[in-house]
Amino acid sequence: HRDLHSFPTRRSSDLIEQIRKGDFLLVKPGSKIPVDGVIIKGFSSIDEQAITGESIPVEKNERDTVIGGTINQSGVLTIEVLKTLEDSTLMQIIKLVEAAATSKAPIQKLADQISLVFVPIVIVISIVTFGVWMFLGQSFAYALAMGITVLVISCPCALGLATPVAIMVGTGKGAEFGVLIKSAESLEIAHKIQTVLLDKTGTITKGKPIVSDVVAMNGFTPDEIIQLAASLERNSDHPIAKAIIQKQVERHVELIEVTAFENLSGFGLQGEINGQRILLGNAKLLQKQKHDLVSIQTQLDDFARQGKTPILLANSSTVIGIMTIRDELKETSKQAIERLKKDHLRVIMLTGDNPLTAKAIANEVGIDEVISDVLPDQKEAIVIQIQNENQKVAMVGDGINDAVALMRSDVGIAIGAGTDVAIESADIVLMKDDLHDVATAIELSRKTIANIKMNLFWAFFYNVSLIPVAAGLFVGLNLTLNPMLASLAMSISSVSVVLNALRLRFFKPQRKENQS
Repeated sequence: HRDLHSFPTRRSSDLIEQIRKGDFLLVKPGSKIPVDGVIIKGFSSIDEQAITGESIPVEKNERDTVIGGTINQSGVLTIEVLKTLEDSTLMQIIKLVEAAATSKAPIQKLADQISLVFVPIVIVISIVTFGVWMFLGQSFAYALAMGITVLVISCPCALGLATPVAIMVGTGKGAEFGVLIKSAESLEIAHKIQTVLLDKTGTITKGKPIVSDVVAMNGFTPDEIIQLAASLERNSDHPIAKAIIQKQVERHVELIEVTAFENLSGFGLQGEINGQRILLGNAKLLQKQKHDLVSIQTQLDDFARQGKTPILLANSSTVIGIMTIRDELKETSKQAIERLKKDHLRVIMLTGDNPLTAKAIANEVGIDEVISDVLPDQKEAIVIQIQNENQKVAMVGDGINDAVALMRSDVGIAIGAGTDVAIESADIVLMKDDLHDVATAIELSRKTIANIKMNLFWAFFYNVSLIPVAAGLFVGLNLTLNPMLASLAMSISSVSVVLNALRLRFFKPQRKENQS
């Protein structure tokens, strides 16, 4: 590792560019954390409002990650650098906002099509105006001034500004609330969303399950069940594996060697322990291996009705234990789903859980439609199926198994705390681990598109309505324009469009308004 750098210093800006992955940083109270890293010494309250939009400081301890651009409020921290300035979260946010602001939304094509027809027509009107006034005996200078006035007053600058300015303000406002919109196209499509598919684990729930029950049977003890399960799960990063390992640590149970280990995607695990084949997984895995579950089915159903996911452990001959996994709901999930439904959106929960467990969790958060027993590779098919019903679909997820569905959906929305694969696959990234921001993204899209349509209407109406005045049709009423007044009027048109787009800066999500 390199030398320990101290922040702040008089030349912090120069020093930041020299930081490399693996460096140690000493961050003093009141100073900004320069780049993403992990705390290796100290604890503090971190103000993350610049990144997440949340005003309440977050407590951080050793091994917690910190984000560049946030502010260390109290303690002295020693941080190991995980990302350089170029790769930091803050820089990625800046790049996303810049890319979205400069990209072209599909609605911009409408303005382009209008201009494609409008400009040649205006040129023809200008030439006709010049010719008519010459024919009526006016001087060359007068006729030329009238023709130029028509050209100036109808310059489609406002049409060209109507969309990009609103997109730029809208994406910037989204970033302020922790909603990162990757392109103008995704910002536009979001207002058309009719169905929202929500992955359960890590999206509706915290994604940090715990083992709530251990039932041993056929001569085994609870500690033996934990020992076998934890030994199988020891090398897995799956949330359920972490819950089982945590239980093993709490009970001080020793792990034993596993051979012939095999990961059965969507079903569970198997391996040999002490010369005996052990299965760990869901009911489908054991049924596939011809195990009879009739005797424990009532017990499994009872657990499922409580919102607990049963994990079964079996040897080659019989079921030897049941462990139940409970994943706690996020505090805001229920209110966020109510908000989506109030916005007349169809909300569907996707989960690999059995129907009883899935229904119990859905009832807790107020979701009426549930698709359960979903394997990772089936999520894309579900998205396509709903799209075939002429529905615009948004998929919200956080895991690798959500990536294909996120790409297939009309708008993919990734939880910022999710995997890099999910974030790369999504169109919109939520920096906060909060489902309220799904509704915020859709609301922002609706406001932005309404603003763009208003801009386009007034820009076109303004230009068209003043062309007859510029051409001199109202000379008899002493209502005329010269090129200088025409240029002023044209400028006012452009300024009005920009000012109207800037109204989006006052956008506040419904949730914020309700809380104030």
